Amino acid sequence: MAEYFNIVEEIATGIVATAAPEIDKKGLFPQLTIDALRDAGLLGLISARDMGGMGEGPRAAAMVVERFARECGSTAMILCMHFAAAGVVEKYGSEEVRRQFAEGKHLGTLAFSETGSRSYFWAPVGTAVRGEHDIYLNGKKSWVTSAHHATLYVWSSKPIAAKGASTLWLVPRNSRGISAPDSFDGLGLRGNDSTPVTADDVRVSENNMLGKDGEGLTIMLDTVLPLFNVMTAAAGIGLMEGATTAACKHASDTCYEHLDSVLCDLPTIRAYLARMRIATDQTRCLWLDTLDAIETNREDAMLRVLECKAAAGESATQVLDTAMRVCGGAAFRREVGVERRFRDARAGTVMAPTTDQLYDFIGKTICGLPIF
Repeated sequence: MAEYFNIVEEIATGIVATAAPEIDKKGLFPQLTIDALRDAGLLGLISARDMGGMGEGPRAAAMVVERFARECGSTAMILCMHFAAAGVVEKYGSEEVRRQFAEGKHLGTLAFSETGSRSYFWAPVGTAVRGEHDIYLNGKKSWVTSAHHATLYVWSSKPIAAKGASTLWLVPRNSRGISAPDSFDGLGLRGNDSTPVTADDVRVSENNMLGKDGEGLTIMLDTVLPLFNVMTAAAGIGLMEGATTAACKHASDTCYEHLDSVLCDLPTIRAYLARMRIATDQTRCLWLDTLDAIETNREDAMLRVLECKAAAGESATQVLDTAMRVCGGAAFRREVGVERRFRDARAGTVMAPTTDQLYDFIGKTICGLPIF
């Protein structure tokens, strides 16, 4: 494991684990963690070395997300979105912005899904119109993680003039015309500051275009989707790991005093824990194989990319359901550390591309049909 992962471990076991219950309870953004990552240079994890970054790839980003997800789903999702945005900037951004990302001067996020097209993230209905000097963006994004804390959005719109489904833009959060509700108050991932964002005649330079006009879908599929899917899968695996550890501890420590035994003395409890362990390990194996496929440009790489997120989303909900059953009534108490992960895990199946969409994409792929 790379040397920087020692710092990741210190932050995870110290700041993240300590803050996670309060972040969930009050819906707080994990600013201390983000500051610690910035100070350690980890916000530039996948930025090029010649820009001042660490020069790592999807595997490193996914491993960091997985480790933090064991402690806090909200923190993991914020990092997932940041690294996804950083991946686009690294490939299509200007040298100045790439260097700023590498130096940790920006917290990035994706702004794809829209109110008008919902989880069909590849089909924005928001517009980009060329004015006399600049471009004017209008649109309503349904969810943007880190909406109030990210400094730069990777924003999608309809093309200005070219054929194609979309065009991508780099949009500063503090741009005039950007607005968002005050806070997020949801079921899970309560600290990820995910809210709708509206652009009302937001003015950007044409130089803020990422790639070419009309090439947004290609960038989404070639650059964003592989990185995003392996990281959201990582978040699900981390939640499963955290829940399995918490459930095993509860089963080992909780006594039946009248029988002089503990919960894990029961074969049914051990069987449930075993199922959790198997499901987690199976999902991890598929995830690691996906990373291998990406790194070696294997023919089945895109199939694995689609499969790993679908598998992690389904498995996480099942494992967390089982963890609630293992811990019984105690699981409803926050201090056991299961119900928070139970709620956080629900996001994996409905976050675009949703599990149902992925099943359709996978079915098309294995039948030799085009995805779009």
